[in-house]
Amino acid sequence: MTRGPSLDCEVLIIGAGMSGLCAGMRLRRAGINDFLILESDARLGGTWRDNTYPGAACDIPAMFYSFSFELKTDWSRKYPPQEEILAYLEHCADKYRLREQIRFNTRVAEARYDEAQACWRVRTDDGNTLVARVLITGTGQLNRPFVPGIEGQDSFAGHQFHSARWDHEHDLKGRDVAIIGNAASAIQFIPKIARKARQVTVFQRSANWMLPRGDRAYIRLERWLFRRLPLLVRLRRARMWLTHELRWPVFARGDNWLGRLIERGALRRMRRAVHDPEVQQKLTPDYPMGCKRILISDDYWEAVNRSNVKIVSEAPRRILAEGLETADGRRWPADTLIYATGFRTTEFLAPVEIVGRDGQSLASAWRDGAEAYLGITLPGFPNLFMCYGPNTNLGHNSIIFMIEQQVDYILQCLRAMHERDLVALELREPVMAAWRRECEQGLAQTVWATGCHSWYKNSSGRITNNWPYSTLTYWWRTRRPDLSEYHQHKTPGGSSAITARAA
Repeated sequence: MTRGPSLDCEVLIIGAGMSGLCAGMRLRRAGINDFLILESDARLGGTWRDNTYPGAACDIPAMFYSFSFELKTDWSRKYPPQEEILAYLEHCADKYRLREQIRFNTRVAEARYDEAQACWRVRTDDGNTLVARVLITGTGQLNRPFVPGIEGQDSFAGHQFHSARWDHEHDLKGRDVAIIGNAASAIQFIPKIARKARQVTVFQRSANWMLPRGDRAYIRLERWLFRRLPLLVRLRRARMWLTHELRWPVFARGDNWLGRLIERGALRRMRRAVHDPEVQQKLTPDYPMGCKRILISDDYWEAVNRSNVKIVSEAPRRILAEGLETADGRRWPADTLIYATGFRTTEFLAPVEIVGRDGQSLASAWRDGAEAYLGITLPGFPNLFMCYGPNTNLGHNSIIFMIEQQVDYILQCLRAMHERDLVALELREPVMAAWRRECEQGLAQTVWATGCHSWYKNSSGRITNNWPYSTLTYWWRTRRPDLSEYHQHKTPGGSSAITARAA
């Protein structure tokens, strides 16, 4: 069988970050070569291309924050810097010849399902339209910077930018730097810029639970062993997975003795490292560990001790030409303003307009909050599969593990379409309704539901980002698609979607 003449490709992937590259690599390995990847930027890499701030690194050891089927054995250290992770992704793209199937500088404006032809029509910003049988989204959850609306932003006389769009041309030496936010990105770059700035004022919304990173460079013998004994790398990865998986009980709601034990240890470390009792009080969280993202750092507390670093717990009320004013009326001078305010995490797939069967828009389907069965698919949108979709984020383990399970699940769906001569798979509504209830019940038993404000929730308080169980549970649930959960559409003559070998 060959693909229909109206299709530009059988599989269209949106995004060339971790998810999109993983999908392309696995399709290649399965012998499915008729696919395209659309990337809005001029370069691949997603979040590891965008976040180039000083000290940028992952909070999962790189040995495990990498693809299981494409091991890298020569990492320089346990938590290597951003540029090393980006180089790894570029290596993956080169090895699997993905660049020839990536269309760079191509932003998707709309994807609309054509029910009569059982295909997706994808319109790009330049006015072109591509037609594909299957649409896979790999746009991620941390790709659109969020800048809070604060009165007077346009009046600031100095220089301002978001940490995910770092301005390397702006020299911070001798500057008075104000930083709004103190979460995952901020705790990485604050120790770096505090060494050169004259003054660093950090406006924190709330204190963070923080654990030691334990970063170190791999010694020469370790790197030699990793290169010569790939099995050692796999054993190390398995140990890392298990170590992180054993932390899952920390996120359970209720009488959580493990969470309290880790909290006490975290507070002891903070109080030993931070000398000022007043600052200690500001850095003590008022919510249970895990309710917000748990941060890791080896040098943030030490940076806080510096005479040129000030922690401000009052919220900025307005921005002035020469600095910021907080809610208590105090004014803080600054000539540089950095927003470390995270991303628009609950606006999944935005700003792409996706329209499914019967003209239903995804925005309408998600008006109460984004949702998808296992974070991958949903009714009304045939042949639409998501990577790192709603409720698949983690607080304790590697998101790469989750992405690999999602891509394998999607690949099995494509294989089934080929074997059964199907043109479309569409999730049944009762399956989605049952999953919605199960997901909400599972999340209600987690610490994320205890009331603190976090990027895991939308504006109405619904938890749309996090997976409610362990990664072992996710592997079990996604190990094999149950096709009885899907409507299976055929056309006369058996014009299936996937025509290549799906081994």
